[in-house]
Amino acid sequence: MDGGAFGAGKAGGAFDPHAFIRQPHTLLRLLSWVFSIVVFGSIVNEGYVNRLDETEEHCIFNRNHNACNYGITVGVLAFLSCLLYLALDAYFPQISSVKDRKKAVLSDIGVSAFWAFLWFVGFCFLTNQWHASKEEDNPMNEGGDAARAAITFSFFSIFTWDYMDPSQDSGMPYAPYTNEEDATDAVGTYQQPPPADAFDTETQGYQTQNY
Repeated sequence: MDGGAFGAGKAGGAFDPHAFIRQPHTLLRLLSWVFSIVVFGSIVNEGYVNRLDETEEHCIFNRNHNACNYGITVGVLAFLSCLLYLALDAYFPQISSVKDRKKAVLSDIGVSAFWAFLWFVGFCFLTNQWHASKEEDNPMNEGGDAARAAITFSFFSIFTWDYMDPSQDSGMPYAPYTNEEDATDAVGTYQQPPPADAFDTETQGYQTQNY
């Protein structure tokens, strides 16, 4: 390809890992990856407690296992999605087909919106169940920090999954998409400015009136 398309320039260029890591788009992806680990890790490690007179452990979020399962499931799947799209981001400059690049960008937009929605639901769900939790169900206040960490990083994940156009990243060696046909049409329909003597002709034809 001669021109840039959908956030990338010429295909086949050498991959620069240092430039790739410094891109804001990549940093947001890495933050999303870390946040997902914090969420599901906190719930798996300290998200289940039991009363003194019980042996079975229950979810720390109002003893609602659906809340813990939701946090773990979304966290693990978001973790895997981040790895997948980090690999796609690294491979993206090598894609020579405009159609394939368009599919990759549209997929990224859709997945980002989807995960931002899931994290919003998770934040609301976990917050509601945490506030509904009864003190007698956890008299030792175990896992409180882990529960708050899961809620907090669920909230942060809403914003880190917002889609960012890679072509807007500062210092990114990719050019924004340009349609060559549109550029040709624009050149073909360009009109030259009128000659300078046209204004003189109009001036000569104008006669002042005396009052």
